[in-house]
Amino acid sequence: MKNFQIWMSAFYGIPRISKEDWVQLDLFGRWLIATRVAVLIMTFLSVVIAGLFAIQHDVFVWDRFIMVVVGLLSAHATNNILNDVSDHLRGVDKDNAFRTQYGMQPIEEGMLSVSQARRWALYTVLPMLITASYLTYTIGVVLLPFVLAGLVLVFAYNWPLKHYGLGEPTVILVWGPLMVCGGYMSISGVWAWDVFWASFPYAIGPTIVLFGKHIDKIPWDVPRGVRTLPVLLGHQRARYTVLALLAIQLLMLPALVFYNVLHPYSLVAFLGASFVVTLVNVYRKPTPTAAPDDYPPNVWPLWYSAHAFVHCRRFGIAYILALVAHVFHEEITRLIL
Repeated sequence: MKNFQIWMSAFYGIPRISKEDWVQLDLFGRWLIATRVAVLIMTFLSVVIAGLFAIQHDVFVWDRFIMVVVGLLSAHATNNILNDVSDHLRGVDKDNAFRTQYGMQPIEEGMLSVSQARRWALYTVLPMLITASYLTYTIGVVLLPFVLAGLVLVFAYNWPLKHYGLGEPTVILVWGPLMVCGGYMSISGVWAWDVFWASFPYAIGPTIVLFGKHIDKIPWDVPRGVRTLPVLLGHQRARYTVLALLAIQLLMLPALVFYNVLHPYSLVAFLGASFVVTLVNVYRKPTPTAAPDDYPPNVWPLWYSAHAFVHCRRFGIAYILALVAHVFHEEITRLIL
């Protein structure tokens, strides 16, 4: 029962457990914690979006969709393990640094050795390699650039990209054209420019989550020489950049409807923007000196990223509901009429 409770905690957040609990925890539970499985929902939602566009265009193939889900979740999980390895070896998480304050870093805390983590990463990336190989064989070499880009970014994100201010631009490309458009192409076998443009409103969500995390980490990253984009921009300019991205995300919805890229049902996604007022108020102000009394436990010192994650999840789900409404457009029209 305790193992199951830890599993559920891992799906919801990044649980902190004792070394004794770690030793007694089953292998699957350890893997859930090491891969930070809670954040994989951002990747899963991107594949669902790709699948819904394939259904709209009548080019959906179930077995390919499942392979894309497995492959992209495998890639994201592998990247998370390798990030912890890299940060440990570079001393980024040393001495009770940012990452170890709000959740476990099993490698830094001595519960998982570097060699063990690398083996876990190898096993975790295998589903991606298998599914990518099969889909490339089935669809053709046209899919190869997406596969190679994904493989490179799994290993190159944490270093050198993140350390030279390229992490945030990479994320908007990964969660947009690479995951949504590449996922759509993997499912359907064809390219679609409307899917390309429609991928960006969602891709901005994971991007502002990463922006928020790196703003939160500025006091820790600067002395360690980690030059994320918020470090290069500075605290205030980074926060205002997020506000600009948020405005672009919301303005893109009516613009894409106007140009017939999205159906008017897509405006339902504004329901997912119900958290925007709170988000704007958070990003307009400097980081508070301490967590508010009503702040969820075990989240601090995450502040900007925690709020951005709530928005990303809500907006992503609302965007998916809008696409689902488009799929069932005829049925909805008959009910209304």
